[in-house]
Amino acid sequence: MSGLDKRGDAYENKFAHDAELKFKAEARRNKLLGHWAAELLGKSGDAVEEYAKEVVRADFDEPGDEDVFRKIRADFDAGNVSQSDDDLRNKMNELMVTAVEQIESE
Repeated sequence: MSGLDKRGDAYENKFAHDAELKFKAEARRNKLLGHWAAELLGKSGDAVEEYAKEVVRADFDEPGDEDVFRKIRADFDAGNVSQSDDDLRNKMNELMVTAVEQIESE
């Protein structure tokens, strides 16, 4: 195998690894976000965990974060939870940092 082939394999492996970490971080972030939102919605007990799972599942609707944002925005609007769009997006960003830190420390 030539040096170029080895370098290509290394890039492919890094890309696959980065994609897996991104997927895990987004799923973790969504779970954390679901727990946060559930609390603001007044959920407790098993309903918190079930809501977090709904948020994680919402992310499979389309690429990107907008599907998760729309789900929580709609739930906050229906539940009369006072959080601005900016507050919600900031929380999503904050929890992504937390999720990445948690995954990196595992």
